[in-house]
Amino acid sequence: MGSTVIEKIIATHAGHSVNAGDVVWMDIDVRSARDFGGANVVKNLQANCADKPVDDRERTFFTFDCNAPATSAGYADNQQTCRLFSRENDIKVYDVNTGVGSHVMLEEGLVVPGAIVVGTDSHLNIMGSVGALGQGMGDVDVAFVWCAGRTWFTVPETMRVVLKGTPGPAASAKDITLAVIKRLGSKGALGRAVEFSGPAIDKLSLAGRITLASMATEMGAISAFLIPNDEVVNFSRRRSAAEPVVVVPDTDAAYVETIEIEVDGLAPQIARPGSPADVVDVAAVAGAHVDSGLIGSCTNGRFEDMATAAEILHGKQLADGFVLKIVPATSEVYDRMLDEGLIKVFRDAGALVHNPGCGGCAAGQAGIIGVGEVQVSTSNRNFPGKQGKGDTYLTSPATVAATALAGKLTVPQAVSLDGIIPDGKYGWATRKAPAPTVPRPAEAKDGVAGAKGDKPTSLKGRGFPLVSGDAFIDDIDTDMIFHNRYLHITDVAQMGQYALDNLDGYKDYSERAKKDDILVVGKNFGSGSSRAQALDCFVSLGVQCIVGQSFGAIWLRNAINNGIPVVIAPELGTEFLKEGDGLEVDLTTGTITNTASGKSVKGQPMFSVQMDIYQAEGVFNYAVKKG
Repeated sequence: MGSTVIEKIIATHAGHSVNAGDVVWMDIDVRSARDFGGANVVKNLQANCADKPVDDRERTFFTFDCNAPATSAGYADNQQTCRLFSRENDIKVYDVNTGVGSHVMLEEGLVVPGAIVVGTDSHLNIMGSVGALGQGMGDVDVAFVWCAGRTWFTVPETMRVVLKGTPGPAASAKDITLAVIKRLGSKGALGRAVEFSGPAIDKLSLAGRITLASMATEMGAISAFLIPNDEVVNFSRRRSAAEPVVVVPDTDAAYVETIEIEVDGLAPQIARPGSPADVVDVAAVAGAHVDSGLIGSCTNGRFEDMATAAEILHGKQLADGFVLKIVPATSEVYDRMLDEGLIKVFRDAGALVHNPGCGGCAAGQAGIIGVGEVQVSTSNRNFPGKQGKGDTYLTSPATVAATALAGKLTVPQAVSLDGIIPDGKYGWATRKAPAPTVPRPAEAKDGVAGAKGDKPTSLKGRGFPLVSGDAFIDDIDTDMIFHNRYLHITDVAQMGQYALDNLDGYKDYSERAKKDDILVVGKNFGSGSSRAQALDCFVSLGVQCIVGQSFGAIWLRNAINNGIPVVIAPELGTEFLKEGDGLEVDLTTGTITNTASGKSVKGQPMFSVQMDIYQAEGVFNYAVKKG
């Protein structure tokens, strides 16, 4: 049986062949930490490997993009903590004037086809746009990689998503992406790698590929891969000293599932407030009042996105009272917008143009929205409270620009898969000379071994289910668990008071929780960002174990690497327990028993590496670092 793309990439970095389900140790090419997670990465490094905290300085970076520049004392302190650490250890900081870290790494040639990059960014699957593996991880996870140069990984199953047909003339890459999420939903690719193919994929520009790969997170995917076309290969060749090596699947590769999605004649799409998966045609909601808009984010902050919006806005004025925020992804994009006159177009139309960065996510520099405010945004998430207390629609740059002129949701005119209005008269599709090349990093080093302890494998405690009525609350994302307004907090002891305070029905959870509780959750718990605080807040409250039907992949890794026992039990139902029932969880068999009723549910036992890390009380104790 042949191999999929992710199996081939991991095999290259593990030094042996791999199959889905294998737990392997693999070398990492590039390691990064963002501003909101960086200070905690530093804290973990100083606590666990102060003698040699950085395995390879040439491949290790900080990227400040979530809050750029810092808008609070907490963020400012965290960023300065990272700067001081970088000076002491001679590593590079892509500071607040640089832009979205994942985009910068692509522009700098640090990430090329077939590479593996990890960092505290849940949208690092953007790297699939060039055929590389990007993996968002939590603070402990990333700190371990900085120190050891490698990490353990469970090789995921791969599914194929084949797009059939030719999208309509007004459909862009964002519209294709939303159509895919509509079909798959927020859990359709949970824990899987996704390989995209089809004529519509082949025609996507790099900017369009970034859009699709970025939002694989919102499908629950571990990663997404688009086989590089000539544009991507040439981009990587110009940006890196290494010749790109494109990884393609074998013709007899084993896929867990193949899904065909019809996009023929696809019209502009939009996700209604509350979920990226609640997608309809823009025409279905056209005419709805909108107060503000944002064009930017890691999903739609490329020059092509800006050029599309500028074509629509040129010579026109925003609707009376409408606030439009423009946030380029990187300083390279910003400079080109300045050189080619786009910034003047936006300013003349009445828009605000911000410095490069993430924009509205994580309480970023572009600001957030208030109660009752309706926003239309090109970003990737619109969970309640994600970008403020108002409502957010997700859509394409063209739809945002058209809506900004009308003051109400409006179907845009024709665009192309390059994100440019066909036959645009302003010539903004012209490409600039490539940026200076950056040599590709050398191969990673070895240096990890196992360790064990004698922690109990049978746990007893009070069950605490997260339910609404008689059903589990599915898709509890990290903003519901630990909202982004608290991300500047680095002291675990202070995190518990904010646990679940953005989840309806559980805003008083921290007062109701008790030490040694066993938290019981539904499907896709912990989806969303890579923030370790979404685990640490439960640690702060003394929760001893978490069981659930399924978990977001990054959140699950955070729990495992922190030594917190987690048991997956897909058949778990709400009828099994009520709040306060005693539970006993056998970590070796996965059996969960209600000690009041005597009923049991069979879950999955903790796998070998997970058990070893639990026994060692965390991945740093489990692993022996070598120079």
